[in-house]
Amino acid sequence: MDSNIITAVLSLIGTLGGSLGGILVSSKLTAYRLQQLESKVAEHNNFARRMPVVEEQIKVINHRIDDLEEEEKRHEQN
Repeated sequence: MDSNIITAVLSLIGTLGGSLGGILVSSKLTAYRLQQLESKVAEHNNFARRMPVVEEQIKVINHRIDDLEEEEKRHEQN
């Protein structure tokens, strides 16, 4: 075989191998990044689900504090 043909075939094999390797690495990196984003979204959703409960608890606590302050004022007046 002519040396030009052998060089061309080896170049083709190297190019295909390099391209395939780059695609695989890029795909793995993309999958990893998506996994990280999904975990962050799940964490955020959990926080968003718990927040209304915390807000309601804060309202109850504030109401109890107000009641205690009023009771304390009544005791001070007597």
